[in-house]
Amino acid sequence: MKLQRTWASIMLVTLFTNCSGPGLEEKGFRVDTSREDGGADQASGLSPDPLTFATRPSNVLLTGVPHIRLTTVYKVNHRTDDSSRFIGSNKFHYRYDEHEGDIRNNWHGHLIPGIEAVFGYNLVNIAHFDVTTGIQKVLYDRPVLIKTLYYPSFTNDTLNDLRVSRNHFLVTVFDDDTNKDGYINPRDLRRIHLFDVKGLRLKAPIPENYSVFSSEYDPANDRMYVFAKLDANSNGTAEEEEPVHIHWIDMKDPLSSGRLY
Repeated sequence: MKLQRTWASIMLVTLFTNCSGPGLEEKGFRVDTSREDGGADQASGLSPDPLTFATRPSNVLLTGVPHIRLTTVYKVNHRTDDSSRFIGSNKFHYRYDEHEGDIRNNWHGHLIPGIEAVFGYNLVNIAHFDVTTGIQKVLYDRPVLIKTLYYPSFTNDTLNDLRVSRNHFLVTVFDDDTNKDGYINPRDLRRIHLFDVKGLRLKAPIPENYSVFSSEYDPANDRMYVFAKLDANSNGTAEEEEPVHIHWIDMKDPLSSGRLY
């Protein structure tokens, strides 16, 4: 398919069920004792979360920056009857319809050329390792609930017959108990964070009083357009009646961003 479409939709889906068991949702975790144990946790067949919990690494992600490797870190989940423990597993967003057969735009199924996107149930941190220096660190100094990690693709994607090179990470994340219910979970505001290739967090491309929920890619300008709800009443959760604004992020230079609508 030729580059006839101006827009390419990116799936930033609200809910994934990436573990065994029907109806299993992103549960998140407690951050204080303001809410009684039980309720939804018991109904889901999972035991209530303690304020501190075990984590476990999953897979090593090969990035397009040869000396940088990332590891996904998951919360260890317990069944209520203590019959089993499990962590989430890496899932990847792909697209199959865009630019098929167009050798000038070979994205290898990625949502954005030069960018891979990974998600998983109760993904709570990303470990960053520099092969050259041997230095390891994590992107977040405390657990957060990561929705999607975007990172430079290992394969050599092309856009308009030119190789695409990326040197940054984007993370959509629930990083704070914004609605003050005692949990970090999908009922909080979902934010988007920008990191450089060294794992240093940079200026957020969208203000923190927004909750992002979807995006589109513009290949003609190599920009991501992010749809987000403004938390107009400052209650820390996205509500149906609140205004939706569209922000743009320049994927060549993601420190360049702004509001389109």
